[in-house]
Amino acid sequence: MKSKPTTIDEYLASLNAEQRAALERIRRAVQAAAPTARECISYGLPAFELGKKLVAFGAAAKHCAFYPMSGSVTSQLADELARFETSKGTIRFQPDKPLPLALIRKIVKLRIAEMDS
Repeated sequence: MKSKPTTIDEYLASLNAEQRAALERIRRAVQAAAPTARECISYGLPAFELGKKLVAFGAAAKHCAFYPMSGSVTSQLADELARFETSKGTIRFQPDKPLPLALIRKIVKLRIAEMDS
């Protein structure tokens, strides 16, 4: 049985090149938007935390996903997320049709504001 990743680098190393590139892009955007956030693995997924879980991301067989850890953030950005498959706390996308970097940064900033309130 394959061991579970304990770092984001280990998680990303287990993915195909296309998924890895898409998730590395998210990782860099989150790092830029929240430079003091700590990387971790949460529920088997790469995540960032600032006292509490900030955001997470991951890959499945047929898509990648970004998890704002908040239903209110996704509902606030419903118009901007309209071209992606979403549920209360999940944004799914294809690696070749990634989330815009500005949108990732906006989600992170909204999430930080929500956590601070």
